[in-house]
Amino acid sequence: MTVTRTTTHDAALAGGDHCGRLLAALERFRAQEAAVAQRWGAHLAATLASGGRLLAAGNGGSAAQAQHLTAELVGRYREDRPPFSALALHTDTSSCTAIVNDYGADELFARQVRAHARPGDVLILLSTSGASPNLLCAAAAGRAAAAEVWSLTGPAPNPLADLGDERLCVEAATTATVQELHLVAVHMMCDAFDSALGTGP
Repeated sequence: MTVTRTTTHDAALAGGDHCGRLLAALERFRAQEAAVAQRWGAHLAATLASGGRLLAAGNGGSAAQAQHLTAELVGRYREDRPPFSALALHTDTSSCTAIVNDYGADELFARQVRAHARPGDVLILLSTSGASPNLLCAAAAGRAAAAEVWSLTGPAPNPLADLGDERLCVEAATTATVQELHLVAVHMMCDAFDSALGTGP
């Protein structure tokens, strides 16, 4: 059996490639998409401050990003401020497992959207591929409920971006880089949210 050994130099080169891809994608994001994230944050502040709510969903790493966003709004981002209504749709394990068992995986988020979304609410759907069937069904349910549907995806074109009322499509070559820039977008939204409320720096 041949054992391949990774040297410190090899690891540094691999890390350099990853950082290089991230830096290049970040520059594109800053030039092309950052303004969208800031606009979303300000709009979300107006929506939630007037009694609306945010529903968020994603799969895998994107579920973690969705939950990160809702946590910052219910808790706080930087400065103390009132809590706002924001729900990550994958966190109720009893509802999720019951829905998947009784209605199938494609209905995981859509059924919750039909239960919770009201006209004027915001539904943000995060996906690196933009092709997850359960998110596409959720987008359709959000539009039927007269919620605003925002798609935060990887490269366009993709089906989820086409279903959103608003879209932010990150141009990056790897799933990891897309997820890293989605977190940048989440933090920019939170910063703009707080600034719009007068609690930001």
